[in-house]
Amino acid sequence: MEKVQEVYDKVQNVGFVGKALVEKLLRSCPKVDAIFILMRPKKGIQVEQRLKELLKNPVFNRIRDKDPDAFEKVKVIPGDVALPNLGLCEEDRKFLVDNIDIVFHSAATVKFNENLKTAVILNTLGTKKILELCQNMKKLKSCVHVSTAFSNSDKRVVEEKVYKPTYDAHAVINLIENLPDEDKHPNTYTFAKALAEQLVLEYSHEIPTAIVRPSIITAAWKEPYPGWVDNLSGITGIVMECGRGTIKSIICNERCRMDLVPVDIVVNTLITSAWHTVAHKSNSLRVYNCTSGRLNPVTWKQFGEFTHKHSYQWPSKYVTWYPEFSYTTNRTVHSIYTTLYHNLPSVLLDVFLYCTGKKTMMLKLSRRLNQSLEAGSFFSTNEWEFGSASYKELIAAVEDAGDGSEFSVDLTLGKGFDWETYVGEFLKGVRTYILKDDLISLPAAKKKLHRLYWFKQISQSLPYIVIFQMARYTFQMKMLSQTIQNLPWNDTINTTSLH
Repeated sequence: MEKVQEVYDKVQNVGFVGKALVEKLLRSCPKVDAIFILMRPKKGIQVEQRLKELLKNPVFNRIRDKDPDAFEKVKVIPGDVALPNLGLCEEDRKFLVDNIDIVFHSAATVKFNENLKTAVILNTLGTKKILELCQNMKKLKSCVHVSTAFSNSDKRVVEEKVYKPTYDAHAVINLIENLPDEDKHPNTYTFAKALAEQLVLEYSHEIPTAIVRPSIITAAWKEPYPGWVDNLSGITGIVMECGRGTIKSIICNERCRMDLVPVDIVVNTLITSAWHTVAHKSNSLRVYNCTSGRLNPVTWKQFGEFTHKHSYQWPSKYVTWYPEFSYTTNRTVHSIYTTLYHNLPSVLLDVFLYCTGKKTMMLKLSRRLNQSLEAGSFFSTNEWEFGSASYKELIAAVEDAGDGSEFSVDLTLGKGFDWETYVGEFLKGVRTYILKDDLISLPAAKKKLHRLYWFKQISQSLPYIVIFQMARYTFQMKMLSQTIQNLPWNDTINTTSLH
């Protein structure tokens, strides 16, 4: 119990793509002279210490084993996209302007329920500050902005171009405290990202830029390790709780096509799009929809079936209930399910924890999960057609490159990527990298899962047993009453009573 709470407290939704990008650059791009990471101090911890902690992450194990000296290339510069001038001192700013030739901008808040002001400051204004810095870079060859495939989620068909947003980005920044309350975007994240794209388009006339729009980013397919994941953002937290059996209902249209993309594909797309911008110059801003829907479609129903199957194959010792969930588009039904199977068991478990002198936490986790399910419901009940002309052009260019196999961006059906196998690695990765549950505990976890299965069977059968016993008792009493009435001395008793 306490371990799961610890996961939610310590796993951060920051740097997932960034870690994978740094690892890939160190491992596959040996000619890179240096990598500079803009990082802010956090909770009293200075950036140098944060960098040391970052490089201890398991994602860097292969580099640590084969070429530990490569870490010397990674440098940190104190800064913050939320601060004026990115929080850079004059010396650091001058160094970046004079020396940097490739920029990857992925700093953002990815919370769907983020405060609107915060979302705009980080995702929109922060992008503007990065672009202004890039304007002055003397050696800049390529600037790659990481957006999201859902930045235009108010449209059902999304081509690889920048759409004019509902509001002007500059006006929103200037009037941030008086933003309109209504917009067609489902959350502040996609709204702020759409505004940021408008800024990138404006600056693209002066600096070589590209936009990469990944859909829902998930665990690694191949690199650095199959299933590697280190945060709970997007669908990962939901997959983890489905595997633990704590989610029983999800608002979802199972017939809809979902769109996920592994983090290593995203990283390779970032690297190759920067290369593509330099090697294949274009007169217009290139936008790459880094999505899977057209290349290798999978429905929510299929993904759910794969999740069920591999939850039984790779259970964690932290499994709480027997993994079993269902989809529904009926919010009333979902509300009943969450009350009966999410909230009520959480309250009972908290009562047990309280009575045994332990910290109560299950209702808090349940509410957090319900909020995540609600925040994601817009994406699980709709589907989009993402244009892929530029992305397919990138796939072809990478395949033709001499070292293209090292930077594959192709998820096309029949090219090696299989959803069922991937979901298995995903769940295994959540078990290993998020829950820190070593595979040595797998036999014990399967035994626990077996016990939970029979507990489920018995608990589900109990109401029927009670009803059967009540019906049986009622029937027996009725038969007994009829038998007594038909006894031969009943007539004698009745006759005597008449006299």
